[in-house]
Amino acid sequence: MNLLCIGGSDPSSGAGIQSDVKLFATTDANCFTVVTAITGQNTSSFGMVEPVSIKILKSQLDSILSDFKIDAVKIGMVYNSKIIRFLFKELSGLKAPIVVDPVIKSTTGGMLIERDALKDFRRYIVPISTVITPNRFEAEIITNSKVSPSNTIERIARRIQDWGAKNVIVTGIKKDEDLIEDLVLEKDSMYSLSAQRIFRENHGSGCTYSALVTFSLANKKSVRESAKFAKEFTLKSIKDARRIGCGVAVTGSLVEDSLQKELSSEIQKFTEIKNVHRIIPECQTNFVISKTNPKSTLDVLGISGRIVKSGTGVIVAGDLRYGGSTHVATALLAISKKFPDIKSAINIKYREETLKKISEKKFVVAGYDRGSEPKSVKTGGSSIQWGMGSAIKDLERNPDVIFHKGDFGKEAMMIVFGENPRKVVEKITKIVSCIKSQT
Repeated sequence: MNLLCIGGSDPSSGAGIQSDVKLFATTDANCFTVVTAITGQNTSSFGMVEPVSIKILKSQLDSILSDFKIDAVKIGMVYNSKIIRFLFKELSGLKAPIVVDPVIKSTTGGMLIERDALKDFRRYIVPISTVITPNRFEAEIITNSKVSPSNTIERIARRIQDWGAKNVIVTGIKKDEDLIEDLVLEKDSMYSLSAQRIFRENHGSGCTYSALVTFSLANKKSVRESAKFAKEFTLKSIKDARRIGCGVAVTGSLVEDSLQKELSSEIQKFTEIKNVHRIIPECQTNFVISKTNPKSTLDVLGISGRIVKSGTGVIVAGDLRYGGSTHVATALLAISKKFPDIKSAINIKYREETLKKISEKKFVVAGYDRGSEPKSVKTGGSSIQWGMGSAIKDLERNPDVIFHKGDFGKEAMMIVFGENPRKVVEKITKIVSCIKSQT
């Protein structure tokens, strides 16, 4: 699949062309780029804007269109009337769907289009859009009108459609304190897609959303399907946004990496095990998977919160993040040094009867006594490494379960290990069945 992204350069890679390249690098799409303007910006401030000349803009666009079949186009920052008129001339006959992200102002306050170019934007860019994706602020700027009881967001969307846009999606409409929705206006229908509001400022979510719509349309999905897909993953990208600079957080990637997919799938299976709530300890549960040859907890993917009991079931409170676990991730790191095949682990409630049962099932079980822990280890913060090392010192086979019976102020615990999350869930299923047979 070949996608063409036309827009401004953001050196911080939070938005613009760099954001699109970063996003599509996680898919099977080839992302070609045409830069319309160079910006100086980061997560906390906005500096200069310098549009490229029409000469170099034409050279970029010709080099792509003459060599590749384009499946979809995304247009972001266009900045001035010269660029707008040129793009209209070159793209108006293109057969591929065109998604327009009408970027007006950066998160950090910089203007991304000259005000006297808005008239040409309405006249030339809006009509060539298959889908245009303004947020409420951008929709008001484009139409030069404010949302009011008599000038509803629906009416504003229809005005944009009347100017030639085939489909209009107005994103981020606040309905109440906890709910936000996108208004989708197609040729013959209008509907809303709602979601829980995420209370955090971020850089790049608009670029992410329009890029996802582009990707989905290129995959021959309908506008409705594309809007749902874009909303789902944009919300995830906002939740996963990281504060990598001194300012606002930058949105995360389009899709989960392979470890995230693998762990997420098995966490879901874990939550569906009947009576699994019985093995959740007081400190709650975390489930982790590591990269190959992990060096630190930042190489271990875990839940930023915990898996917690909820009545006779369990719920996942938190998102998957590298470095999201400390205790279980540290235990996994310690074990993987001697048994590198082990890449996943989960902590559960200690039960002496359960240990006896799983030993009968030929589980490899080892333990350590926290009461024997050297004082220097307790004060040095290396309790987990010491405990794991003590437990596996004489083991020659991969451990299935390592336990300790607790200490003053420390809850007794069992940690189940496996080569991957699927193996861990298989072991947990057997352990829960043992507990069921005891009651």
